Amino acid sequence: MEQSRDWNGETANPDESSQADNSARHTGIASGSSAGEFGNSSSSEEAAAPGGMGPRKPTSAKKARNELTEWIKALVIAGILVFVIRWLLVSPFIVDGESMEPNFLNRERIIVNKVLYDFREPHRGEVIVFHVPDEQRDFIKRVIAVPGDTVKVQGDTVYVNGEPLEEPYLQDAIAKAHAEGREYNNLDFPNAEFPDGTVPDGTLFVMGDHRDNSKDSRMIGYIPMDRVVGRAELIFWPLKDIKYIGKGY
Repeated sequence: MEQSRDWNGETANPDESSQADNSARHTGIASGSSAGEFGNSSSSEEAAAPGGMGPRKPTSAKKARNELTEWIKALVIAGILVFVIRWLLVSPFIVDGESMEPNFLNRERIIVNKVLYDFREPHRGEVIVFHVPDEQRDFIKRVIAVPGDTVKVQGDTVYVNGEPLEEPYLQDAIAKAHAEGREYNNLDFPNAEFPDGTVPDGTLFVMGDHRDNSKDSRMIGYIPMDRVVGRAELIFWPLKDIKYIGKGY
């Protein structure tokens, strides 16, 4: 049997050629090609981004970081607003005692406006909160007279600059006391302890609405303006009693 020769004159073994073809069919590797070339090609196609721009990069982590940053910013801004509102603009206050009944009840919560009197002076009839250093606490009372006024309290009538002061916020309470045969007020002013009835500059004359159960200017004197915390603006607790009280009642 005649054998074929290749171009170099060497003899080619038919059996060896057949084995090489079978090996190529079973392994999927063509003759003259390496395994690395075919494997890398498939992987690159899967990782490549559309348009040949390279592999896609995950965005979920970046998105989470952005959201966290926004939350931090929001919390910082909220904290600043709370600080400004709580310490500079308004402040909550708890009514302690019965001295402002019937208009303000014991343990009621109110909001005090701390900046109003930076722009104007207190007006008669407004309810204020002020420091009392001797008591080491704050009082809540009503402004009856302002600097330059003359004030006189005689029985259940209050005179400011010689004229009777209208007090609609006490009208019912005084009428009830009179119906019971008694006066609503039990301490006049001026008195032995404070004989001068003219309100000095930079001070206020204040009284509690519960006239026979209130420690106020009749006992502690005129209140310096630099001790005033602010004006009572709102009763916010209990919720059933919530109301605006900026005008004093």
